Parts: sequence; C-alpha cells; structure tokens
Amino acid sequence: MDVIAMTGLAADVLAVGYTGNDNGVRGVVALSARLSYLSLCLTLCWGVFTATGWVRRFTGHHALRSGHSMLATFTLATAAVHGFGFWFLDEQLVVGSQVVVPFLNGYVRHALGIIAFDLMVAIVVTAGMHRVFRYRNWLRFHQTAYAVFVLAAAHAWWGAWANGNFELVWLAGLTVSAPALALVAVRFVPPRALAKVGLIEGDAVRAAPVDKAAPLKVSVDNQRCHRYGFCQTEAPDVFQLQEDGRLAYRQSPDTTRNLDVLSAARSCPMRAIEVAGRDA
Repeated sequence: MDVIAMTGLAADVLAVGYTGNDNGVRGVVALSARLSYLSLCLTLCWGVFTATGWVRRFTGHHALRSGHSMLATFTLATAAVHGFGFWFLDEQLVVGSQVVVPFLNGYVRHALGIIAFDLMVAIVVTAGMHRVFRYRNWLRFHQTAYAVFVLAAAHAWWGAWANGNFELVWLAGLTVSAPALALVAVRFVPPRALAKVGLIEGDAVRAAPVDKAAPLKVSVDNQRCHRYGFCQTEAPDVFQLQEDGRLAYRQSPDTTRNLDVLSAARSCPMRAIEVAGRDA
C-alpha cells in the first residue's frame, strides 16, 4: 500500500534559478509521484479483493495475491524514484539520508511521505515471512498499510497545495482515491450484509460466529489444501504435515489452543480449514 505516494509532486521547491537539469528531474519526480499515488490506490483495492476473496470466482487465489504483490512493488518502485530523484537536483532540497529519515530537512509534509515510504518498505520485506512470524502478529503489522495510505495521501495533497498543483490533484487525486476509500469502508462491513446485497457468495459467510473460549471442531477440505504448512506454523500441536505429504490434524483440539487454531485457519492461503463450534 504506499508510500510515497510521495506525491508531494515535484519539488517543494519553487525556488529561483531553475536549471535545465532541475526542470527535467522535477518532471521525473512529479510523474513518478503520480504513478505511485495511482498504484497505491490500486494496491489498496487489490488487497481488499485478496483479503475478502470477492473476485475469486473469476480468478484463482494465487493470482489475486500475485497481483497485489506486483502492484505493491510497483508502488514502492515509483515512490523510490520520486524520493531519490531529489538527490539529482542542482538545487539540493534534500541531501544524503534526508530522503529516508523523516524531519531531517525540516519539512513536515516531506516527513509524512518518508514515514509512509519506510513503512511500505518494511511491509514489502516482511510480506512473505509467514513462517518466521506468527500469522496474527504478521497480519497486524501488514495492516499498517492503511496508515501508509493515510500518510501518503496527506503528503500528496499537502505537497500539491504547496506547489500550486492543488486543482489538478483535487480532481485526479480524488477520482483515484475514492474507489479505494469506498472499498476499505466496505471491507469492514459484516459478511452477512455483503452476502445479502450480492457482493460475496452466501457460502463464503461462516455459518455462525465462533466462540473463542468454547470447544472447537476442525475440518480440512483436502481438495483445497495444498500443504503449504502455514497452519502447522500457527498451531503445530494441532496440524502436522506428514513425510508422505498428507496433513494430519486434531478434529477436537483443546480449548487452550483455540486462538492458535483460528489463526491457522486465517493463515491458510487456500481457505481449506473450517472451524466451528463443537456443537454445530
């Protein structure tokens, strides 16, 4: 999600004595900022699609995850071009580590974009580290991408206003960000409400809320399970990959393992684990 959309647009600069080099660099910086802002919004939308599975009927879950990752990488790349492009200005607005360390050059609007960029780098680096961190801890960190969007958007709009481009960003920026904001809002609507209006399939909604303190019943759809082992990482005493590739699991785990079991179900890329109350 990201960063930098450091769309503080070309330079906060508006200084005197532009050189031909500076004009060219500012053009690259401004274009990369706008592309980063656009791809940030698309990344956010795609991430919601991936988390909810709303478009799984049209494409596979792997394709969704790959698309989200590619958009995030493109966002980060264009943001990096935008930020590090300032190094090449003849009039040095930022120097050295000021590109990646917030508040060093005294501009709060720059700091917002830099913080967003640094967070996005951390999110991208840890994106594939489910096996290193507990899934629920990793998920909480990954969700800081929403904060990245807020910081990057504030940086972009503040920078546009400071550089006299507010009218352009008002129209283009609002047009691009509106679908992303709408999807994020819908993301937190209860699944049953979404199923009623047809945004998701009814069978995608869990039959009943799960009491985290009550005994649970676990079942695994072997047709969906691809034996990635994320469930074993989350709850090793409940799920075990065998040497022959089969997945062994306890259908009635101890209630002390409930949080781990629920985390394992959420971490499964193929949504092959179903958890319900033992009386269901």
